[in-house]
Amino acid sequence: MNKIPVITSAEQSDQAAKKVNLLGMSKDELSAFFVSLGEKPFRATQVMKWIYQFGVTDFFEMTNISKKLQHKLHEVACVVPPTVKYKEFSQDGTRKWVFEVAGGSLVETVLIPADDGKQFGRKTLCISSQVGCALDCSFCSTGKQGFERDLTPSEIIGQLWVANQSYMENVPPTERENRVTNVVMMGMGEPLLNYNPVVAAMSLMLDDHAFGLSKRRVTLSTSGVVPKMYDLAKDIDVALAISLHAPNDELRNELVPINKKYPLKDLIKAAKSYVYDENPRHKKHITIEYVMLAGVNDSDEHAHQLVDLLKDLPSKINLIPFNPFPHAPYGRSSNNRIHAFSHILNQAGFVCTIRQTRGDDIDAACGQLVGQVADRTRRAKKWQESIQKRQSHHE
Repeated sequence: MNKIPVITSAEQSDQAAKKVNLLGMSKDELSAFFVSLGEKPFRATQVMKWIYQFGVTDFFEMTNISKKLQHKLHEVACVVPPTVKYKEFSQDGTRKWVFEVAGGSLVETVLIPADDGKQFGRKTLCISSQVGCALDCSFCSTGKQGFERDLTPSEIIGQLWVANQSYMENVPPTERENRVTNVVMMGMGEPLLNYNPVVAAMSLMLDDHAFGLSKRRVTLSTSGVVPKMYDLAKDIDVALAISLHAPNDELRNELVPINKKYPLKDLIKAAKSYVYDENPRHKKHITIEYVMLAGVNDSDEHAHQLVDLLKDLPSKINLIPFNPFPHAPYGRSSNNRIHAFSHILNQAGFVCTIRQTRGDDIDAACGQLVGQVADRTRRAKKWQESIQKRQSHHE
């Protein structure tokens, strides 16, 4: 049996320039591709299974297609995921990859296993949708890197492909199975600002011929791009999470600047529409993400405001301890404060969980997805300079 080839960045660029990359193509796109080769459309589902379910990139290992077609595909097509430039596995089981994508940009992906230690337990992959992020939320280190470009469907789905294959060493192709059980579009970038590629990639996650994930196990997290929330409800059925982080407009304008364009009343209205959309899918709830910043958004008053804000929105609330990064102007709320905040929400009838910090020994925790990503916009440098000037002024 041939081993899956290790492809260097230069080889990847060369292949991409000369051949059609089948990774990231929808079933309809693959069907059209095979028809263009004079083949039957059903070849698409055959090849999809080899690529996504068995992780095979070598067409000569796809045993249920003819030798003639194998040779033809070898000449005109390839299956090339983003290049892994760096990977690190945390002591708690968390895994982080730094990928190089076309143009030399770097993005990060994090896999977080359930803390039950089971080999086949829940494994949640946090996938990036953009190189950097344009939203510049004040508590997020990724936002300080600025925005460079959107990722393509192959660059998005390729992150899931690589994560699955990391569990498949020495496993024969036909005995492989998908180990990643949950996906969250919650890595670098705002998914709804890269709408079409993200929806295309999520469609492959759900497709039974590809990864076949449950629609309740694929989650898109948004900071509140309201118009696209309405589009999402019509185009694909996945779980939705909202990065809220503040219970009133004044504070959210500071923490999540997009709130100035789409204030809370519009955001909550769009969220309710997503729960009770026109289709008879009626999603059960939305997950509210709320980072806990000491002395900023974690008071009892803030908790009561949050209760009032969400009272008519079926939702569960995920409290996230802040993960510090260099020059961050915030501190992490104490455990006592987080539990007191949670108690108020629970007493009001909300399901409220406190996220366990995972992967912080490899800078893979929430808000730390920045690592080795080049700051081509100089946003981080300018931000750090402003912090240093402010500190000098106070001294």
